[in-house]
Amino acid sequence: MTLNIFFLTITINKRKLSIEEIQHQEQVEKLYEANKDRQMSIHRFM
Repeated sequence: MTLNIFFLTITINKRKLSIEEIQHQEQVEKLYEANKDRQMSIHRFM
């Protein structure tokens, strides 16, 4: 009888964002919120 055991270790490190990436992410979130608000206002009038 043969028992084969395979161990795998995965390490996940949080990636550090640059200032440009942080600013871009904030801009994306603002645009997303603006579009969501615009959609909500359109649906209220229908």
